Amino acid sequence: MSDPVRFAYWVPNVSGGLVTSKIEQRTDWGYDYNRELARLAENNGFDYALSQVRYMASYGAEYQHESTSFSLALLLATERLKVIAAVHPGLWHPGVLAKLGATADQLSGGRFAVNVVSGWFKGEFTALGEPWLEHDERYRRSEEFIRALRAIWTEDHAELAGDFYRIRNFSLKPKPLGSPARPHPEIFQGGNSTAARAMAGRVSDWYFSNGKDFAGVEEQLRDVRAAAEAAGRTTPPRFGLNGFLIARDTEAEARETLREIVAKADTEAVHGFRDAVRQAGKSTADSKGMWQDSSFEDLVQYNDGFRTGLIGTPEQIAERIVAYKQLGVDLLLLGFLHYQEEVEYFGRRVLPLVRELEDRLPEEQPRPLAPARA
Repeated sequence: MSDPVRFAYWVPNVSGGLVTSKIEQRTDWGYDYNRELARLAENNGFDYALSQVRYMASYGAEYQHESTSFSLALLLATERLKVIAAVHPGLWHPGVLAKLGATADQLSGGRFAVNVVSGWFKGEFTALGEPWLEHDERYRRSEEFIRALRAIWTEDHAELAGDFYRIRNFSLKPKPLGSPARPHPEIFQGGNSTAARAMAGRVSDWYFSNGKDFAGVEEQLRDVRAAAEAAGRTTPPRFGLNGFLIARDTEAEARETLREIVAKADTEAVHGFRDAVRQAGKSTADSKGMWQDSSFEDLVQYNDGFRTGLIGTPEQIAERIVAYKQLGVDLLLLGFLHYQEEVEYFGRRVLPLVRELEDRLPEEQPRPLAPARA
């Protein structure tokens, strides 16, 4: 039987919560809150946590803790949780990150992971005096970054002669903890564009998608698997899907919560974010990328989390999660309005139903993807 679907949560290490709205969000970006949240999450069915990366105030996020140091702090405060630190090539050198990652992995017993973010926020790069590359060039740089990272983590004398990075006889000791099943820390990658999908197929361990409905997931899985096959990989990247979860005792309560979130949206911040991210997709060769077809309502949750449709009763949400699993989704990356209460509610009310439904599935691989539409 295929592996059970896994769960991750967005670490609220950035102020403003996970929706750009003036609705009450019982959450906190500070360490004390997040330490308790991480412990609660690992005891309520979560395998991973993803620390966000913002370098300066923007679009409702006034304060931010740096992702790699915050991830290490959470690793040391937990026992089983794997923590994924988001990083930007161009602001990080792969050799420096490889050293940090090896140390974090050693200290945590092999629970460090990284999410390579090619970047959408031009202002962060220009404010730091760094060049802002065109969209597809950012993904070319990210691919080299991942190749360098993997080589440094797994080879005794790493070499890379690239357009962005040049590694010459570089030896890292100690290396991260490795095993045949996990030769190096897991490498995640986001992005919805054609370039992102192709890059994931070639080099990434995991592909993160913005929120999508079933048809959107099918399309992306098809493209990533085709890219992996073209690259000669026998196993494609695993697939992670973003979703904002609103589980309530009744569907009416859940829908009313969504309505209130959108009604109280910070309109100025949402429009500012929309303007910033849409320029990223427009610079692609085919104008296809993250947020290109997102509505105002979608962008109130800044990674299109409402579109995944995890809104309703525990039974409705569990059924939808297992339907995504049957398409080939391996992991759900979740955000919440009131983190501690809702993570506990998820573990108590939703997760047991997911596992029960999974146990009923036939012993077969995920069903084949539908033929490409004309």
